[in-house]
Amino acid sequence: MTCRKLSPVLNFQLCESSPSDLHKLDVSLANRMLFQIDLINAFERRVIELKDADCVNGPIHVSIGHEAIAAATMAALRSSDRIAGSHRAHHHFLAKALNHVTPERWNPANEAAPDAAYEVVRRTLAEIMGLAEGYCGGRGGSMHLRWADAGVLGTNAIVSGGVPLSTGAAWAERLRETGNVVVVFLGDGGVNQGSFHEAANMAAVWKIPIIYFIENNQYAVATNAADVSAVENLSQHALGLDIEARVVYGHDVAGIVFTVEKLVRGMRGGGGPAMIEAKCYRHYHHGGGLKGSQYGYRPTREEAEWLARDAYTTYPAALIGQKMLSEEDADRIKSMAEEIVDAAVEHCTVKEGGALLVKPELWPDPASVALGMRSDGAELEGLPYRSGPLAGADETEEMTYSDAIAAVTGRWMERDEGTMVIGEEVANFGGGAYGATKGLPKLYPSRVVNTPISEGGFSGVGLGLAMSGMRPVIEIMFPDFTLVAADQIFNQIAKARHMYGGTTDIPLVLRTRVATGCGYGGQHSMDPIGLYALFSGWRIVAPSSSAEYIGLFNTAMHSLDPVLVLEHHSLYGISTPVPKGDLDYCIPFGEAALAREGSDITVICYGAMVRRVMSLVPAIEEAGVSAEIIDLRTLDLASLDYATVGESLTKTGVVVIVEEAAAGQSIGRRIASEVTERFFDNLDAPPGCIASRDVPNSVSRVLEQAAIISDDEIRDLVVQMGRRSWK
Repeated sequence: MTCRKLSPVLNFQLCESSPSDLHKLDVSLANRMLFQIDLINAFERRVIELKDADCVNGPIHVSIGHEAIAAATMAALRSSDRIAGSHRAHHHFLAKALNHVTPERWNPANEAAPDAAYEVVRRTLAEIMGLAEGYCGGRGGSMHLRWADAGVLGTNAIVSGGVPLSTGAAWAERLRETGNVVVVFLGDGGVNQGSFHEAANMAAVWKIPIIYFIENNQYAVATNAADVSAVENLSQHALGLDIEARVVYGHDVAGIVFTVEKLVRGMRGGGGPAMIEAKCYRHYHHGGGLKGSQYGYRPTREEAEWLARDAYTTYPAALIGQKMLSEEDADRIKSMAEEIVDAAVEHCTVKEGGALLVKPELWPDPASVALGMRSDGAELEGLPYRSGPLAGADETEEMTYSDAIAAVTGRWMERDEGTMVIGEEVANFGGGAYGATKGLPKLYPSRVVNTPISEGGFSGVGLGLAMSGMRPVIEIMFPDFTLVAADQIFNQIAKARHMYGGTTDIPLVLRTRVATGCGYGGQHSMDPIGLYALFSGWRIVAPSSSAEYIGLFNTAMHSLDPVLVLEHHSLYGISTPVPKGDLDYCIPFGEAALAREGSDITVICYGAMVRRVMSLVPAIEEAGVSAEIIDLRTLDLASLDYATVGESLTKTGVVVIVEEAAAGQSIGRRIASEVTERFFDNLDAPPGCIASRDVPNSVSRVLEQAAIISDDEIRDLVVQMGRRSWK
């Protein structure tokens, strides 16, 4: 055996400016950055005071020590460029928002601050304090700041949680050829999250114009970065992905500006991602106003050394030393910044008996607590609805379930250039692993995109696409893989609209195929209905036939909320009638279908179980029971059609809910509880629930069938309750 040394091509540089480089900066720009550094520092100190006075609910993560990074980075960006941040992001938000509202040539050394600057600081403080005037109506607070107009996608309380969505947003910019870039900030702790690596890999593969900006302040809470990282320079992670990387110093204002400018210039010309690591320091503990040394995890000597080089003092001194700024003008800029912050505090608070209190009239209305949980539904009004998808059809044709998926998806791709399909294998085999994209890769090669096996990463990328106004269709190959992507699917996608005060739409469809009964075993066979139903940000539909699929998928695509489309493998090859030549009709959310009329018992089911229950009707009738069968269609708990259920119960008085999901992962008992509360007077007995056994499915055919609810069990329970056998 022989081994040859392989030498990778590395684009890895340490960038540092000299004092004379300051002269390459426009003087008004240099002064604006000083103004922002002063303002952010003053702002954060007042936030600490407000927290100590109990005027801020929840944690604060101040950015004292990071101010120059934000000011210098934003100076190199356009207003139309976008950013995202982590839990420590007041500085990013303020710098980006201030650049958005202040004139490009404004010089704070000799001009008054515009009123818009006062408003930015006032509304930012209001958001952090949880007040109605905040950018998210007080909903997001310190860790979830968003202002789309200024290019702030949203800051994020989950470490590196915003990295995938930022990558998706940057991909949208590249696909639309806007020339805009995205910068996402994360800390040294965020580099150790899988979502960061997954997203960065996709950015490298697809040449996405994004900068991953690592603010390495040496500590993740109290854990020294050196203790949990195998490399000294965290940006070295970029090299394994062929991403160019730069190291800068967090106090080097000019160095950061020039580094970001050069990288951004390359991206605007078609280049791919980059990574910047700023060596910096947070002068206070992870949260609050005490220093790290007071908690015992770092020495005071270290704190003093970093403080001595901090840009808050060294940057104005350098400008003065280079004769670019007078001491008087530096003092004037600082006073102006402090005055703006003081005005914001005065606006949001009142003093009573020496105590600082929140002005009560600024609190949000408690009645608005659910505002933004979902869209107002206006986008769903006036659609070409058909309650029964075959009703009114002049002619029908047979179509398999999988062909219906491909056909209606293709129809959307034909009429909407913002529709994309992303997922594992979706562009392979001419139509994906199971035929759901049949013919589409050839027709739309740039919009049917194979992803790495990175469910968390590409789910979050889909969120970023959706928040940018595109309509991604995400395929999770097996529902169990949802758990791999749980943070992105439940902490991010399900919560973003509400968390950001209803300021963003999320027109995203996630498809997944239940493979119960296929012998795939415990990690590929779950029915995820109960899991998704826990998170009210998700709408959920479960089409039971080809025609139902077309109508429900269309409504899902029109929706501005994220929608889970729950498919079942057993339906894929089954042909059922669909309206011939019509792929545009819709089926309303929240409207169940009466699959069969009956008089003795109401049977509630959905998805593949509709076909199974219908196949049992002859045996049930033979036992003397007339079953009314309801196909729920829509499964998110807020949209269940209780009106149809209630109307049926006035006839039957008895109800059973039939599901294939394992009992612990089902929604039947939650439905039963609600039915009991709503229709108690119409019930002759408590609702019955039947589901599969509460165990993972086995590979063994015998054990798998033993776990899945059988036809006999369904028939026996329906007959027993239909006959009132409990009497």
